[in-house]
Amino acid sequence: MRALVLTAGLGTRLRPLTYVRAKAAVPVNSEPLARRVIRWLCGHGISDLVLNLHHHPASIAAVVGDGADLGARVRYCWEQPVLSSAGGPRHALPLLGPDTFLLVNGDTLTDVDVPGMVAAHRASGAAVTMALIPNPRPEQYGGVTMRDGWVTGFTRPGASGPSYHFIGVQVVEPRVFASLPDGVPEETVRRVYPRLMADNPHAVAGFISDAAFQDIGTPRDYLDTSIAIAAVEGDRLGEAAGGERIEGDLLIRPL
Repeated sequence: MRALVLTAGLGTRLRPLTYVRAKAAVPVNSEPLARRVIRWLCGHGISDLVLNLHHHPASIAAVVGDGADLGARVRYCWEQPVLSSAGGPRHALPLLGPDTFLLVNGDTLTDVDVPGMVAAHRASGAAVTMALIPNPRPEQYGGVTMRDGWVTGFTRPGASGPSYHFIGVQVVEPRVFASLPDGVPEETVRRVYPRLMADNPHAVAGFISDAAFQDIGTPRDYLDTSIAIAAVEGDRLGEAAGGERIEGDLLIRPL
């Protein structure tokens, strides 16, 4: 199975950190987000990957390369303009091929059960399966509403009633995006998925679990996540991506 990792976004909520690099190139405990996502996917046997690029693309290519040092095969799909959550997958379809693939947010840090999710997707016959957890902060996060295992709609932050939180991993069929015009920005949650659900209420499934999810959305979230991961992995917060370390005001590069 192949995966498309969405790394083309502008990272506006994470500014000013994303003024000089893509969000997926921002280091978390010294390791760029994109490398963490790739390492996680490879751990589940998914090593044939496509990354889409738009904002500061060289910052991602510089830390990922062809993915060989991570045990992956990485190819890139360039976007101009940025094509959003549905237009990006449509543009990448020639690289992804005709089979079911994973669609993963490039800032997703989670331990969701990928094999279990893929098995559930295939058993259900859904066109899309979204990884969901109970919404931890409905006042901050938009929600996903469910009935009998099927997604019924999407809510805005602060909406009343129970909802689930999408944690950035999906299993999708290429046909979901194949009919879209190539090179045109389009969105999944606001437009494509509601159309699918209107045509077939069993088009979009939810895979509900208690998987971990760590947010990188804002500078505050980024700091909290970095500190939490450093507490588990050992503190490398003083190192820069690529193996450099910071001493006082000096950046020390390895020989």
